[in-house]
Amino acid sequence: MKLRATHAVIGLVLLAALAWLVFGDRFAGSRGSMVLRPDDASMLAQGQRVYVAHCAACHGAQLEGQPNWRERGPDGRLPAPPHDASGHTWHHPDEVLIRITREGVAQVAQLKDYVSAMPVYEGVLSDDDIVAVLSWIKSQWPAEIRAKHDQINQQARTRAP
Repeated sequence: MKLRATHAVIGLVLLAALAWLVFGDRFAGSRGSMVLRPDDASMLAQGQRVYVAHCAACHGAQLEGQPNWRERGPDGRLPAPPHDASGHTWHHPDEVLIRITREGVAQVAQLKDYVSAMPVYEGVLSDDDIVAVLSWIKSQWPAEIRAKHDQINQQARTRAP
């Protein structure tokens, strides 16, 4: 009887490990740690669709952003920055990019009076959509920028509690 129970426990552990390998961070919940997957073809197809539908109007069809994106407009808001290699998107680790997209700049930076033209996508885009669109953006960067971004992610993970 003990042997059967031991086999059952081992089976459950192996099943959980297999599920983790297949589904990864999805078991951490929608607020869990998520990473971009710029080499996942199905993720990139989804991300490109999301980008065209929700991002390209401001950030540009070629990720070029709006003119004078570093200068506040008459309304006090910054224009949409580029998401290509010339912008600052790649300077932030995955988790920050995901949170900015989901929660907004003001929430993530804890600046209660900050105004931004960037919509908050929580409740509009799923976490999978957010990871997909950011993965697609990252896939458009040159190899050396992607490598630098990977280093930024590694540094962020080693600093995380």
